[in-house]
Amino acid sequence: MSLPLFPMPRRLAELSGVPPKTQAEVIVSHNPELPQQGYLLTYAETIRMEYADAAGLRYGQQTLDQLRALPLAQQRAVTIEDWPDFPRRAFMLDISRDRVPTRAGLRRLVDLLALARYNQLELYIEHTFAYADHQELWQDASPITAEDLRWLDDLCAGHGIELVPNQNTFGHWERWLALDTYLPRAENAEPQEFAGVLRPPSTLAPTPENAEFVTGLIEELTAHVRSHRINIGADETWELGTGVSRRRAEQEGLGAVFMDYVEQVAEPWIAQGYAVEFWADILGSHPELMDRVPEGSVPVVWLYDAPEHMATALERMSPRERAFNEAHGVETEQLRDFSSRAQSLIEAGVPFWVAPGAGSWLSFTGRLDNAISNILDAARTGISHGSEGFLLTCWGDFGHYDPLVISYAPIIFGGGISWSADSSAALEDSLADILNRHVFDDESEIIGRVLVDVGRVTDVLDAKIPNSSPLFRIIQQVGELEAHHIPSPDSVEEARRILISAAERLAEARPASAEGSIAVEEIAQAMRWSLFAADLFISGLLTGGPSEGQDAQREAQRLVDRMDALLADQQRVWLLSSRPGGLETSIGRFAPARRALARLAGGR
Repeated sequence: MSLPLFPMPRRLAELSGVPPKTQAEVIVSHNPELPQQGYLLTYAETIRMEYADAAGLRYGQQTLDQLRALPLAQQRAVTIEDWPDFPRRAFMLDISRDRVPTRAGLRRLVDLLALARYNQLELYIEHTFAYADHQELWQDASPITAEDLRWLDDLCAGHGIELVPNQNTFGHWERWLALDTYLPRAENAEPQEFAGVLRPPSTLAPTPENAEFVTGLIEELTAHVRSHRINIGADETWELGTGVSRRRAEQEGLGAVFMDYVEQVAEPWIAQGYAVEFWADILGSHPELMDRVPEGSVPVVWLYDAPEHMATALERMSPRERAFNEAHGVETEQLRDFSSRAQSLIEAGVPFWVAPGAGSWLSFTGRLDNAISNILDAARTGISHGSEGFLLTCWGDFGHYDPLVISYAPIIFGGGISWSADSSAALEDSLADILNRHVFDDESEIIGRVLVDVGRVTDVLDAKIPNSSPLFRIIQQVGELEAHHIPSPDSVEEARRILISAAERLAEARPASAEGSIAVEEIAQAMRWSLFAADLFISGLLTGGPSEGQDAQREAQRLVDRMDALLADQQRVWLLSSRPGGLETSIGRFAPARRALARLAGGR
């Protein structure tokens, strides 16, 4: 039998008796023989709850509440036994690529994570915490403050979620190194060229002075939270070995220089009893370093594309794209799936976490089918190799245009799968219903279906690009699309049809949840951007189509006018859930596309 419960229990059986009455007795007992975080619930005339630990009691109570809330016609006497596949089920939100949530937005996120049984939250920070001595860095970013962090830690603790500080300590220091105050800390003080792309300084020099500096930042974060776990980042150290550390890298090897610095940052915390997470992309390319992974640290293996998507993308990938990956230290063949990505760790027997993606960044309405397959690949790889942790990531590359609500479906799916990977087929089929019932309380049963439908728009397109949607790239990365990135007219028309239908349905939604009206506005704005992008493809104006003549000029002007209206709407809708800092920077990234259209419209 099945009942509309979430997460779906791994064992559910109907009993011959009658379901409990409203005031039925509840007998609760501790059973240490149950799996960690597990519970055994008998929902009958007498309700019996056995639990393994505090978390098991929490999750058992959550299931009991859902059973009690079922309509009378669906009430059944049942027994449920449940426990998670991954002891640590984490979610990470990027708050450093322009979009910093309001407290109201964070509260909605915590409620969603609690529903999906995540027990860890990380806010990815580069420059968006109000560090006491670094106001020059964050003064225009509307950062998370110490008071915000204490408030969020309390909120998370009340929902059984551990708030884990996440401060990148090696790569992705562009915002810091753009300031003269911090530039002397760079591996290279001058921009570096990677496969024809000039990049500003972004990597810290791997020096003891810098290790001490970032330790001070982490100390400031950890002072405001309960957790004895941190994430020190250390991914995408592109310039490493090209400047300050060049001589050492030539003598000792790039991997050894990387690992020396990671050890310097991690070991003081490990000595205090902290668990230290760090991204494994650099480590995974240096199998000779596997015996140097510090005890008490955990490499986190990230990958953000589905195996089938990457198979097609790799088949079509141009020499230019491959050169770009290699110049940035990415071994292209490792991108096929999680087993390939984690191969060095697997062969060495080094424990690791898996980190798939919500698939929402570098898009407007997400890439849901890609996210679902990517999440399943991560979970199955992690379970096969005994991974303790599953970390679903939600990045914000190039402006974080997608509002958090676009990630709700993959967050729900990731929570359900990291709890029980065997529930994948049923969970995928019920995503819209879960969102309508448990998140939006939508009597019209529209919002959940709209989110799922528009989340699949990118996958309708027959152009397959790694880690992004063509609908995003045509607006935000003008002139960078190659021929195989441009979808066929038929697939664009199908995407338009889905978006137009979804917009019409969304207008009829009737959510009762507190965030319902905000969600409707944010989803509608995301769809407007996607529809605009589809019309850009159809016009051909930015992809090599006719750009001269009165018809092309008039079409360009119409698109400029639409874009101006969209940019005005973006400012309004952004502020529904996000702070103002970063808004102008995010919107400014669309300036090249507008300029290109304005030139075609006659130079205005």
